[in-house]
Amino acid sequence: MTLTLIIIAALLLLDMLGWHWLLSRAIRRAPPARVEPEVWPSISVVRPVKGADTGQAENLRAALNTGYPGHVETIFVFDDEQDPGYAGAVEAAQAHTRSGRPGSARVITCGPPEPNRTGKLHAMIVGAEQAAGELLAFGDSDTRPAKGLLTELVATLLADDRTACTFAPAVVVGRLKTSGDVGYAMMLNALYGSVAAWRAGRDGRLPFVMGQIMVFRREALDEVGGVACAEGQLVDDMAIGTCLHDAGWHNVMVTSPLDIVAEGVSLGQFLKIYRRWMLFGKNGLSFSFTWPVWVRSIEFFGAVIVAIVAGALGGWAPMSIALGAVVVFGLSNIRLHHLLGGGRLPIHGLWMVWGVLVLAPFVQLSMRFGSVDWRGRTYALDKEASLRSDA
Repeated sequence: MTLTLIIIAALLLLDMLGWHWLLSRAIRRAPPARVEPEVWPSISVVRPVKGADTGQAENLRAALNTGYPGHVETIFVFDDEQDPGYAGAVEAAQAHTRSGRPGSARVITCGPPEPNRTGKLHAMIVGAEQAAGELLAFGDSDTRPAKGLLTELVATLLADDRTACTFAPAVVVGRLKTSGDVGYAMMLNALYGSVAAWRAGRDGRLPFVMGQIMVFRREALDEVGGVACAEGQLVDDMAIGTCLHDAGWHNVMVTSPLDIVAEGVSLGQFLKIYRRWMLFGKNGLSFSFTWPVWVRSIEFFGAVIVAIVAGALGGWAPMSIALGAVVVFGLSNIRLHHLLGGGRLPIHGLWMVWGVLVLAPFVQLSMRFGSVDWRGRTYALDKEASLRSDA
């Protein structure tokens, strides 16, 4: 029995090290091909907003200070003028206009969504209808794009006539303060972000879009019915990317990250975010993408079980190897997080490098309840985590 446990523990440890090597190597991949045109196409960036995000003022300034060489039209879209973030967006747009900096900015309202749309998708559809740019982009309000990122996305889009969409990997950065912040970073960076980098390969192509910021060719979007092709889905970006992929277009992920600001997320808030992201994955990601996450998770729990069994039997050698595998899993998560550009992790929150998986089964059980709260709205879901048509 002891020898068997030693072999199992050693195999788990070796495979964990192998996965770390594969994922970290993928994160360091060279950027996809780019083209810098003599005349940069104009672009409209639609930013759906609901509520006042953490660091709203800094997010708005970053959204307007793109550094893009061509003309940029930025459209902030709210449900109505009573939204808590509305006044701040109006002030930012007006200040941008007064400054004389390149590009234009305005704020519009879209009203409540139709039953088969999320509030975000509804805002995207209304914003797209008013957008005048040659290219069309969308950006989430809780992100802080670096100056030059939009230029990189467009230059990558123009490198291949069959590229329909380019997008940036979303990374939790900033001053991580709480265990909830660390959990969010481990979930998005270490678990999903690293796998996305690996699956994207050298050319950066994925069969879907993880689009906290994404740039589209209009002709490609028109071919699939515009962003409205995601009606009925919980996750708009993944659904749109899948439609484009099925139509023979490419979705390309660049290497430069998009900063998601997460500061002061409580454990309760993180669990809601975690549940929502799991539902996003169920709705928008196939097992062909998520299987490495499942493999790493099973290996972690396998190492824990081997350590417990070996300890109960007095097998100190297999227990030590299994515990080493558990430690390696956590250290791997920390390293992958930093390779992707994630911020410094607070010592009191380090338990979350393992806790993000310990909590996963409980979050999975909560997904049996057929609804999700998102940005002040509750959406009824079917078994595939799509919007219920009878809701």
